[in-house]
Amino acid sequence: MQEPARIAIDLGAESCRVSLLRWRDGTPAIDLVHRIPNGPVHRGLSLCWPIETILAGLEEGLRKAAELAPEGIASISVDGWSVDYARLAPDGQLLREPFCYRDERTVSIKDATDAILPPKNIFERTGALPHRINTVYQLLADPKDRVDPHAPWVMLPEYVLYWLGGRRVAEYTNATHTGLVDLKTGDWDRELFALLQIPFEAAPPIVRAGTLLGKVQGPLAALDAFRETQVVASACHDTAAAIAGIPTSLSSTAYISSGTWSLVGTLTKAPVTTQEALEARYTNLGAATGELCFHTLVNGMWLLKQCMEAWSTEGRAWDIEDLIAQAATSSFPGTINVDAEPLLLDSGMPERINHQLWRRRWATIPDVAGNEPVFARVIFESLADRYASALASLEEMLGRKLERIHILGGGGRNKLLTELTAQRTGLPVETGQTESSTIGNLAVQLAAGEASGQPLSAETVRKWAALLCEGSTVK
Repeated sequence: MQEPARIAIDLGAESCRVSLLRWRDGTPAIDLVHRIPNGPVHRGLSLCWPIETILAGLEEGLRKAAELAPEGIASISVDGWSVDYARLAPDGQLLREPFCYRDERTVSIKDATDAILPPKNIFERTGALPHRINTVYQLLADPKDRVDPHAPWVMLPEYVLYWLGGRRVAEYTNATHTGLVDLKTGDWDRELFALLQIPFEAAPPIVRAGTLLGKVQGPLAALDAFRETQVVASACHDTAAAIAGIPTSLSSTAYISSGTWSLVGTLTKAPVTTQEALEARYTNLGAATGELCFHTLVNGMWLLKQCMEAWSTEGRAWDIEDLIAQAATSSFPGTINVDAEPLLLDSGMPERINHQLWRRRWATIPDVAGNEPVFARVIFESLADRYASALASLEEMLGRKLERIHILGGGGRNKLLTELTAQRTGLPVETGQTESSTIGNLAVQLAAGEASGQPLSAETVRKWAALLCEGSTVK
């Protein structure tokens, strides 16, 4: 009898993917069944996620997966970006489209909150860097946007789990990104909710990675393949899932999760909440197997994506591989601070980059046809600089040297950026699976099947990740 299949859903800011794991003669094969283009949309003055479009695309992908797996599907889970959430109406339906973290509505809220509770206090309590995009500041902004603060909310990956199985939870790795989890207990900080006057009853219960949430419900449950399918809260934050997908130990190893954002850090046993860590913009977030992801958030390939979208609207569309190849031979005027606040916003990115060059007294780049590779080279050189400074801070705070860098995510395909990172840091760089989040998502599902309700074992997760990486490449 053939081993049943499993499904990993990966929500990305640029695309959402449905992948199917099947076993062929005992060897795992992972196929990308469906990909849905994604991106925030403007609704008046707000920036939101088109969640109904996302769900419709996911359902299409899941139905395709069901057709491909007559042996049945044992489990399904979801990982995705953090901090954003959906509010639910009394009948459990979506109250409104979720806001995108890049919406500027939290700017004034963050300033007002800092006056009530200094960032240092929040950092020491939760371990999470008090960034304005964090869920805590979004929740505080809701009343201003006429959103009922008492309406139940659920993070977006877990909202898809809720859509699949009907149970509302917050998985630990994702919950830690809210800025509302007590670093000592791993549960919601009730006192912090009270201090900030955020209704506690609206928050979902926190569950650990690998928790079984029950069977698939709704129309999909009528399909033969989904009749016995368990919904699993794996590592719902995509970076935690990606790290769970690394088949080797990360001892003395830094990771760079390179995508729309770049996350630069390593796994630690204990939190680091010093003033130095706060000033260096590091954060302590949950990992799938109980450690902490200690990393800093770097504005990543968002810069290039925004440039390419701007150029495309002017009839200057580029293939990403051609752009990288030409950037490798391009001269460039200088580097910029990729984390400058204006570069976190959408639209007008070439002009924003030029303004940052001007601020550093570098020559600006005429935004005309033929200069696109120059913009790309500035972005890559600047990212490599930022990675090097982040890793230097990391070593200083941990009091130990790192021996190598593991790049995961789509950025691993960027040979130029990889080479620049090795040059700037002086460390050997290895690249992992491009779809490491999918590997980790599935590895946690498989490990959860062995755990029998107990906390996940790092060794078991790595065992499954190694098997998946060795026997299969996501296609």
